[in-house]
Amino acid sequence: MAFGLIIVGDEILSGKRRDQHLPKVIELLGERGLRLSWAEVIGDEPERITALLRRTFAGPDIVFCCGGIGATPDDHTRQCAAAALGVPLELHPEGRSLIEARIRETAGPEADLRAPENLQRLKMAEFPAGARLIPNPYNRIPGFTVAQHHFVPGFPVMAWPMIAWVLDTLYADRFHGEPRAERALLVYGQAEAVLTPLMETLEARYPGVRVFSLPNVGDAHTRRHIELGVKGEPGQVEAAWTFLCAELERMGAEMQPLRAVDSRAN
Repeated sequence: MAFGLIIVGDEILSGKRRDQHLPKVIELLGERGLRLSWAEVIGDEPERITALLRRTFAGPDIVFCCGGIGATPDDHTRQCAAAALGVPLELHPEGRSLIEARIRETAGPEADLRAPENLQRLKMAEFPAGARLIPNPYNRIPGFTVAQHHFVPGFPVMAWPMIAWVLDTLYADRFHGEPRAERALLVYGQAEAVLTPLMETLEARYPGVRVFSLPNVGDAHTRRHIELGVKGEPGQVEAAWTFLCAELERMGAEMQPLRAVDSRAN
């Protein structure tokens, strides 16, 4: 079971706002010995959102979805989640109570809860049937969980503690559960195409290992190089690392080892 991330919003695709969720979710997962397997960014188009959610609901992944759960005309995520599951939207009783309490906090105890603007705010508690709440420590207006998908607002100040709560509450048994190791070095004076057969040999010989290659064209501070490494199951990583270094030495490659990473995270 993998972790995925969906980021919803035209403002991200248009460049009006820069996404901050991807690096933060990677960080939140990494702190707990988990890793992000995939991420997708999508605009505020109901048909596309529904199609994406229908696909991810059909899979086994744990998915966080940021954005589009408000009650303005450009917020479609709640409705699309319900459509993708084939269930109705329902006003969640506890969600309603939380929003009404928030209204009284901001407008005073005598606030007219039947006023049009307050009835509009209650739409933020309309979730797909069977949804569970995700508490929002910032303003108490909740997100929701349904079918191993966890929906939070687009605002980082709300979304990030809500995601952390979901991880700590629902998935603590998965923390630091998979041993991982990573070894890498910088290779100078070699073309990536020349190193590709070696990378293919490594993955074929050590099936518990993935090879990575990160070319750098160089700048005023560093020479042109390739960061070449292996990651995966610790025992196989060490064997693959020994083989990699031996082969690079045989090729006469100039190398600079980097700090090894050994943990229960990837």
